[in-house]
Amino acid sequence: MNERDTFLKEFRGQTIGSVTIQSTTEESFQNEVLRPILKLQNDLFAASFLNYVNKNKIDFYSYTLDKKVSVMENAIQKDIKFRNSLKGMIIGLFTADEYALYVQNSSNINKRMMSMLVERLKSHVSLYEINKSN
Repeated sequence: MNERDTFLKEFRGQTIGSVTIQSTTEESFQNEVLRPILKLQNDLFAASFLNYVNKNKIDFYSYTLDKKVSVMENAIQKDIKFRNSLKGMIIGLFTADEYALYVQNSSNINKRMMSMLVERLKSHVSLYEINKSN
């Protein structure tokens, strides 16, 4: 393992969730790689989403909770440019071996990644009220 890989693994922290012998490769990847990265990058994702809302002149702060959740889901699922930006924030913290595994199964891993990211943003929806002045 090279210095970058060692640094990234230490920087991201421990596995989040359980990884057992019965875990699929995707489940292991999710718990060992994706969850720690999503946790680490949480503030960046929040700032990026707020920038997206402001840049696109979305009246997000006046929306109901359901409408806010819908805006979050649509931004991540349908705005390819924004989605790719978020994916880059995650993939940039992969080791070379993790990237090789990602490339082999990118479609399924991307679905997991975006689903987890949507849930993370939705769970912090109340923070977007507090930070609306940013």
